[in-house]
Amino acid sequence: MKDVYKVLKEKGITLPTPPAKGGIYTPVQEFGSNLLYCSGCGPDIGGESNIVGKLGKDLDVEAGQKAAYQCMLNLLANLHQKTGDLNKIKRFVKVLAFVNSADDFTMQPQVVNGGSRLLADVFGEEAGTPARSAIGTNSLPGGIACEIEVLVELKEE
Repeated sequence: MKDVYKVLKEKGITLPTPPAKGGIYTPVQEFGSNLLYCSGCGPDIGGESNIVGKLGKDLDVEAGQKAAYQCMLNLLANLHQKTGDLNKIKRFVKVLAFVNSADDFTMQPQVVNGGSRLLADVFGEEAGTPARSAIGTNSLPGGIACEIEVLVELKEE
């Protein structure tokens, strides 16, 4: 696998500052011998770029994909802060995504592809293409467009 930071640089991607916690929880929790569970992150990148609204009502799929991408950037920032080196990640095991959706909106998987594509592009298809669920919900905190959480396996040390 390539150096993750080199790939980020080649793609012009800068990790944001890890998002501020929105409650009483741990952003990244270790469990088992090599697993990390990452609490859900929304699309707010340091107060500079947030995406709020319902998909299928206020936002189109493209705006939702941008929101999912920004959620994933925030998750990577939290993982970097926890591990000190994203190259320690062996693979992404599971992605669980919630999409703030109008009642008749059914394109949640296409929305979440915005975040999934980032993982695959940066970590490669094998390590960056986990199992995934994309769920529509009637509301999310602060009206954000989506929230994503991940489960990660680290390499053996």
